[in-house]
Amino acid sequence: MLAGEGYDVLIVGRRPEVLADAVKWIGPQATAVTADVSDPAQIPQVVAAVSDRALDVLVNNAGAFVSGDDSTLDQVAARWHATFDSNVLSAVLMTTALLPFLRRPGGRIILTSSIAAQRGGGGPYSAAKAALHGYVLDLATQLGESGITANVISPGYITDSEFFDGRMTPEGHERRVNQSLLKRSGTPDEIAEAVRWLAGPGGSFVTAQIINVNGGTVLGR
Repeated sequence: MLAGEGYDVLIVGRRPEVLADAVKWIGPQATAVTADVSDPAQIPQVVAAVSDRALDVLVNNAGAFVSGDDSTLDQVAARWHATFDSNVLSAVLMTTALLPFLRRPGGRIILTSSIAAQRGGGGPYSAAKAALHGYVLDLATQLGESGITANVISPGYITDSEFFDGRMTPEGHERRVNQSLLKRSGTPDEIAEAVRWLAGPGGSFVTAQIINVNGGTVLGR
């Protein structure tokens, strides 16, 4: 969607074959870097790819629901650490490393949270996504005078992605759909539209906000 707006798009992920398919789908404006952005040692690869270009928009979309056995305290600690590394540390490391490149004024930072942050039910995943809300408020406060905005998009139940692979039952799908005021699930395109709005002229006076895209499953917070 951003490529369609004329942006050059740099995508980052852990799986080179998925990145290669994405580059083909996006088109010639896209390039890819294979990196685990929760690993500080791999972040310089992303920085090198940005080179000396000004960065207009940073979308932190890395994250995962980490399942596991919580029978022992060591297992609990391991799952919570892995969840925070994937969902929080990834955004912190990328933002910190790329902050010098963000356009001033006009740069945009967008983080991806979840409805789980606002209503619970996800254990460490809920806590990690809620941590992004506090982090974005801090970023917006720090960067406002430089003309950089920072916001969180908080999706509701979104289908057509890998997030629920192997974890969604027909009953679970129906329950989530019925919790929405619109009685349907959302799509990745609808999240992308929120990104386009925040990245474009219409989002220039929007900062320090949690943007809910959830079909009314959570009301007004």
